Amino acid sequence: MDRTFKGKRALVTGGGRGIGCEIVKLLTRLGAEVVVIDRIKEDMAALSAEIRCTAIQADLSDAAAARSAAEKALPIDLLVNCAGVVNLQSFLETTLENFDETINVNTRAGMIVAQVVARDMIRRGCKGAIVNISSVANARAFQDHTTYCISKGGVDQLTRCMALELGAYGIRTNAIAPVMTMTPMGKKAWSDPQKSKPMLEKIPLGRFNEPIDVANAVVLLLSDEAAMVNGSILPVDGGFLVKA
Repeated sequence: MDRTFKGKRALVTGGGRGIGCEIVKLLTRLGAEVVVIDRIKEDMAALSAEIRCTAIQADLSDAAAARSAAEKALPIDLLVNCAGVVNLQSFLETTLENFDETINVNTRAGMIVAQVVARDMIRRGCKGAIVNISSVANARAFQDHTTYCISKGGVDQLTRCMALELGAYGIRTNAIAPVMTMTPMGKKAWSDPQKSKPMLEKIPLGRFNEPIDVANAVVLLLSDEAAMVNGSILPVDGGFLVKA
């Protein structure tokens, strides 16, 4: 189908690099006016130099900053909560600081931003769409990923609650759960064949995600082609959760 987002205004948190950046670029190519919220000024400057978008700098681990940034972005028709952090620590060594930062960015910020955006959608009578970025860590435990796994499980439940309560207003909420993705950080983490081979063996399709794989799935869920998809957690994992 000829998918287009012309006339739509989209907000992508964490859009300055990695998966978020790929989502921003794809939405822009498909005609959307895109707003990006990100913490790193240099990333947003590089993105703004490449494509036309509105950049808002904010540290989403701070609740007040997250709310203020979302309010500056309004009005929004399509929201992608992509901002995330990973702080690796073993369970026994996991600190409260790690827990708080990971939950605040990966889970709480998505709730805050979505509250601001959804309230405005309802006020305007906009039947919008929201996609939260989860992970296969929502359903599987990974070594040294305690806080990350907890936060992504939270994203899934947040998604379901939003779908239940916002659906009455015509606002759809879904989540994407990717397996390891070959962003620059992902390539660095999984470039060692000894490390990547055991994980690749658990993926029936035999490869990791490229950022565009995730972006394509996000765009599908944002589009009218998914008009009756609400409250789903869509794995983009090459079959990892089937085999693992």
